[in-house]
Amino acid sequence: MSNTLSIAAPAKINLFLHVVGQRPDGYHLLQSVFQLIDLEDTVLLKTRSDKLINRLNPIANIDPESDLVVKAARLLQQSCRVNLGVDIDLIKRIPMGAGLGGGSSDAASTLLGLNQLWNTQLSLSELADIGLKLGADVPFFIYGENAFVEGIGEVINPVELPPNDYLLIYPGVGIPTQEIFKDPRLTRNHARITISDLALHLFDGKDFNNDLEIIATQKHTEVKLAVNWLAAHIPGGSPRMSGSGSTVFTPIPKGLQIDQLLVEIPKNWTYFVVRGLNQHPSYNLIPSK
Repeated sequence: MSNTLSIAAPAKINLFLHVVGQRPDGYHLLQSVFQLIDLEDTVLLKTRSDKLINRLNPIANIDPESDLVVKAARLLQQSCRVNLGVDIDLIKRIPMGAGLGGGSSDAASTLLGLNQLWNTQLSLSELADIGLKLGADVPFFIYGENAFVEGIGEVINPVELPPNDYLLIYPGVGIPTQEIFKDPRLTRNHARITISDLALHLFDGKDFNNDLEIIATQKHTEVKLAVNWLAAHIPGGSPRMSGSGSTVFTPIPKGLQIDQLLVEIPKNWTYFVVRGLNQHPSYNLIPSK
């Protein structure tokens, strides 16, 4: 068996995000549909014989011990009493603090990869339980399918989504998740929907929105400008923010000539033209249920 592995870590967008309650411990209860997209980081793993978890080329201004890929490797190592270590490198393409789940996806891919390299033989649900300790979005990336997600992120029901291309705009500001969730103006009582309600088009009307967007746009002018720009430049589009921000997106209508539009995007913003995925690009690494 090889001692090295390169594994993709795809981003996601929230096609909607409703805050439907809050637990006594402070965690928020959500409903959302997570759509995998083909914007990806790459996690590079190489096993070691000395139990050291070694982060190569750490991200500037981030303590390697706080890096989710390091925390994921250490948690799996401790949970399974593994006597091996790993060198971890990461090629980042997903912006940080952008609401695209990059850190959670990196952690999930680390767990999936090390489950194979270290031969820990954990099941899907066991990996998801470990992942939930790292972040609410991590189990979604471990299961590797588009999903209707509830609870704090641990209730995951796969859904089939129509193929779509999306235009994403990252307006250059990172938003810490807790900044939005702790804001006292946040509405926390959105009416619950059922999975059967998703038969309605997700981009029709006010039934499907992002409850966090109103707070993010009040706190960060660039996010509001990006939403307004997409609304003005894509007729009939339904721009909204992903996750707790700051990326905003809209489906690209069929037949729209996107190239000219891209030239007009403000230079201080980063854009991505992406395609929705049906499943995780490294789905072959996901253990059977």
